[in-house]
Amino acid sequence: MRGLIRFSCFAFVAGMMSGCQNSNFEAERYAELNQRYDVVIRRDIRGVPHVLGATDPDTAFGFAYAQAEDNWQLIEDAMPFYRGNSALYSGMDGAITDYLVKWLGLWETLHENYKWDLSPDTRAYVEAYADGLNFYAATHPEEVDERKLPVTAKDVVAGFMLRHLLFYGFDGVVREVNKAERQRQISQPGAAVAQPAGSAEITLGGLPIGSNAFAIAPHFSEEGATRLAINSHQPTTGPVAWYEAHIKSQTGLNVMGGLFPGSPSISVGFTENIAWGATVNSPDLVDVFVLEINPENEYQYRLDGEWRDLERSDVDIKLTLWGFLPWTVSREILASEHGPVLRTDHGTYAIRYAGMGELRQIEQWYRMNQAKNFEEWREAMAMMSFASFNFAYADKDGNIMFLHNSLTPRRDPRYDWRQYLPGDDSTLIWKEHLSFSQLPQVVNPNSGFVHSANQTPFNVTSPEDNPRPEDYAPGHGFQMDMTNRAQRGLELFAELGPISADEFSAIKHDKYYSPNTVYVGYLQQIAATDFAEPELVAAQALLASWDLGTDLDNNAAALGTCVLLAAERDDKRAAHSEQQIAELLSGCVAKLMAAKGRIDPPWGEVNRHVRGELNLPVAGGPDILRAIYGRGLEENGYLTNVAGDGLYYLVSWGPDGTQKIEGLHQFGSATLDQASPHYGDQAEDYVAEIMHDPLFSEEALQNQLQRVYAPGEE
Repeated sequence: MRGLIRFSCFAFVAGMMSGCQNSNFEAERYAELNQRYDVVIRRDIRGVPHVLGATDPDTAFGFAYAQAEDNWQLIEDAMPFYRGNSALYSGMDGAITDYLVKWLGLWETLHENYKWDLSPDTRAYVEAYADGLNFYAATHPEEVDERKLPVTAKDVVAGFMLRHLLFYGFDGVVREVNKAERQRQISQPGAAVAQPAGSAEITLGGLPIGSNAFAIAPHFSEEGATRLAINSHQPTTGPVAWYEAHIKSQTGLNVMGGLFPGSPSISVGFTENIAWGATVNSPDLVDVFVLEINPENEYQYRLDGEWRDLERSDVDIKLTLWGFLPWTVSREILASEHGPVLRTDHGTYAIRYAGMGELRQIEQWYRMNQAKNFEEWREAMAMMSFASFNFAYADKDGNIMFLHNSLTPRRDPRYDWRQYLPGDDSTLIWKEHLSFSQLPQVVNPNSGFVHSANQTPFNVTSPEDNPRPEDYAPGHGFQMDMTNRAQRGLELFAELGPISADEFSAIKHDKYYSPNTVYVGYLQQIAATDFAEPELVAAQALLASWDLGTDLDNNAAALGTCVLLAAERDDKRAAHSEQQIAELLSGCVAKLMAAKGRIDPPWGEVNRHVRGELNLPVAGGPDILRAIYGRGLEENGYLTNVAGDGLYYLVSWGPDGTQKIEGLHQFGSATLDQASPHYGDQAEDYVAEIMHDPLFSEEALQNQLQRVYAPGEE
């Protein structure tokens, strides 16, 4: 039954076939939910929701409703992805992710452990949030697809479980195993183990994600202030673009910042007393085991000298073909003691990954939102439900911290875990991960600063305060690479400190590559090459004059960023022949000539920030502290900003404890509504780097309120 396809049901209607997808959403059951909750939504002059509830669950209900007003389509579209039934709506395109959800057993974990692993107050909070979404759906029937309703609290939790895996690249390992040929060797005991290089550019859905987060302590500030830059990089649009909100309850919750639509908590942000930013990291968190299959029984594998039975089950993947024809595809799911199993033409493999069986991510975010001080925030982080992410932290009391958060497995140090592992030795099936205190972290360093920009956790502050690589076994799999943003930022901290408020902002908005960044060294290879073609000689001269900047008037930035992006993605760039160097440079020259008719257009003519009818020049570039990732040069004749700097904040507390916050969103609070005045009302300030008060304080908000209403009463 490994590949059975069967016809499920259909009906002929006027000569066509109609699928059997029925709604179980009874709107009348949800239309009065607002009567259970005491909450109001306060929209400020930029349309940002400031949700005020009597209790935390009251706030969650209103928070969901406010998000639905701005993001309903994004939230609704994500539900089939989390549930593993996308193919019902998107056909074959959704079948692969549906199989992934079922293969991982996410919903089995949810059904078994939801009640026991999540605390009662967290469940009450998430269930109130689901109520808010369903109330919106019931009162806006013209906007919803009732087949995807109702939304449950478990749907919301499942979203966190699945997205956390994608953020650290789990799906990339699965794709690698499924390639036509085996990609890695089988590690043997005693193999030389080296630290992995990591990846300079991490992507999600094909778009680059990264982030900056850095903090300075009072003794490193000219004004005696504690400062934090919160600058997580995401796509500018879509389900993982930043959305801004403020949630507050009369029982103590009061936090503002950024989140992805469909989240009941703030992911990066601040309270009156604390603030934190997050950056993506890429530790080695997935291991592949090569199973030896019994030649006489394909459902047995060897473990510790014995044949063991694979766990077997069949799952149904339901599809809708051509938009109307329902089909069901049955697929086999296998598991070993290691984890889920894949059969391929070149072998049978088991996958073991960090976060297996973990569903408390949503509770940890909630606890971080509730934290009142450093101790409570660290206690929340010590839950260790997140498989990855770095965090930079600062607070009113002058504490700063860098944390390389990861569920790093405790592995047998005799093996090279970058390779595939033999599947016949049960001692290699790790059961534990490093404890919270054993993770690389820096607390209140003498240097007075921490800087996280997707680099190795062993180079985030001054050398004497960094965690030491020799304290960690190579098999732990911590990344060792440096991004340009990390290299450049650390250089600026070393050069400028102590740092003024203006200098702190200038570091965030810095637009230069460091000459010490590894892939920037490719420019020297170009400079040392003898080119015969006049156009390449001209390009060589232009690059030789480049100051490595990406300001609007820079005439070499278009060619330079093209070259550096191509070099960054090629790990063998240092060994390029003259022909390869010429081909790379020629490719960039051809792109610019086709798009602009010249190789030296001002960067502002090439790099654009587009929203609705706005098409604005924007400075910054890929892997720049002012991070802008553009796409579409060949199609549009310019690069459209698709990822990088989105919602970001500068948060500080003065020597007297006075809090100051500046923030900016790439577009505005109206995520999807092009008719809204807030669809692009921050775009011009974004390109001009004009930040504003996000109106977190009650006094500031009251002075700039636009409207106040309860859910269902707007």
